[in-house]
Amino acid sequence: MMPPAFSWLANTDPMLLHCADTTLDLGVPAIMGVLNVTPDSFSDGGRFTAVDAAVARACDMLDEGAAIIDIGGESTRPGADPVDERREIERVLPVIEALRAQRDCLISIDTSKPGVMQAACAAGARIINDVRALREPGALDAAADTGAGICLMHMQGQPRSMQRAPEYRDVVAEVRDFLDARLQACRAHGIARQRLVIDPGFGFGKTLVHNLTLLRDLAAFGELECPVLIGVSRKSMFRALVGAQTPEARLPASLAAAVLAVERGASLVRTHDVAATRDALAVAHALRQPNDAVQQQR
Repeated sequence: MMPPAFSWLANTDPMLLHCADTTLDLGVPAIMGVLNVTPDSFSDGGRFTAVDAAVARACDMLDEGAAIIDIGGESTRPGADPVDERREIERVLPVIEALRAQRDCLISIDTSKPGVMQAACAAGARIINDVRALREPGALDAAADTGAGICLMHMQGQPRSMQRAPEYRDVVAEVRDFLDARLQACRAHGIARQRLVIDPGFGFGKTLVHNLTLLRDLAAFGELECPVLIGVSRKSMFRALVGAQTPEARLPASLAAAVLAVERGASLVRTHDVAATRDALAVAHALRQPNDAVQQQR
């Protein structure tokens, strides 16, 4: 399980995320486990398309310390083709229903489609994780009506073309301003701040330099007074940085980036590797504790 507290964060006040009938305390950084029920996701596409396999994987991640299971039925990797709403619902709904029947856990639906948001939340999802930050027609209204927690992510362009030549004058300022505008749009639709999380969108229309700049200056997003989610797990930025060719080989770099992000104020870490991420954050926490406190935890 996660360590009991991360008092070394700059903001030690509990951050409560309201997710329909559940409240998640983000005073302790939480882990979001990735569950792709797609045939073409960059890291684990095709491994969990069967409902039984998907539920077993979700249960494993919960046992390893995940606070949230993020279920996605459409790949958003660079170059990915879109999936229609009906097909996406067919992929995710049986998994949500089967998982909810086995475990009373916090489920996130990774989607941009209003119909998928509504169907998933009706089946038991309590968080909406949208790479398009509720910009699709009808998404703001659909998300508002569910009562779910909502993660708003920045993406320049669309998955099919976002990595061709992304450009920014000031990546931190532009991403922060975009997320601020989306927060304001949510509030205008009656979505309370306590339901909102922001994500700078590492790898979504960003070069390696853009990604490193966002990580270096992640504390700047604290100005928005909203929990920050980061998703760097197994990303191709680490292939460029350290030469790790396969997604699995990028684990050490992913862990380093996750720890650095949490030190800079991130409250949620989205990862494929829950147990390793849990342990990395636990070591970082222990180094910030007095020796006698560490001794008592043994």
